[in-house]
Amino acid sequence: MNVETIFFRVTIVFLAALLFGVQRQRSHKPIGFGTFTFVSTGSCVLAIISLLLAPTEPLPLLGAIITGIGFLGAGALIKTTDKIFGFTSAASIWLFAVFGLTIGVGQYGLGAFIYASVWVVSGIDKYLEKKGIGSYQKKLIIITKGILPLSELIEKDAVSSKIKRLKLTSVEIDNEHKKMILVYVVEGDETMIHMLLQTVSSERWVNSCKLE
Repeated sequence: MNVETIFFRVTIVFLAALLFGVQRQRSHKPIGFGTFTFVSTGSCVLAIISLLLAPTEPLPLLGAIITGIGFLGAGALIKTTDKIFGFTSAASIWLFAVFGLTIGVGQYGLGAFIYASVWVVSGIDKYLEKKGIGSYQKKLIIITKGILPLSELIEKDAVSSKIKRLKLTSVEIDNEHKKMILVYVVEGDETMIHMLLQTVSSERWVNSCKLE
């Protein structure tokens, strides 16, 4: 393998990963262009080194790279009290390592297919996020003025009718401070959710509310 081929493969991977990483960062995802660029470029270089060191049997070295990237992807997961985020970012890191390896071993056609697939999935993912479909949910926390009777609370839960996918998941009663904390899971597009927040905040029985 000559020097020109090596630089050509590394450059392709660097630019492709950089472009995707910038798009992810502009979308305010937890992992930006730096991680994608470093992972892809590093995988490509290691794939090339594997071919140079063991041209007849490079698979053990290539497999070790993919395994190592899996641990890095696990670090992208973000756990909250009721949910785990970051699976898409973790999978993206792993797939870009595969992309780097594929180009590194000279499989340009397969690498191009992988890269195009990533963009297609990313576009669908962005559309679903905009529409609030699937796992794109917000938590609506409402603090009431005083403690509401059960019958009145059921009546207040008619707030659920203001949005298609809203579910009361938790009720906490604070007798000391004379308040209740209601936690809803909201699923909907951004405009609908913010309209709901404005509507709920204007209710006389609501002391405060916020989205998480």
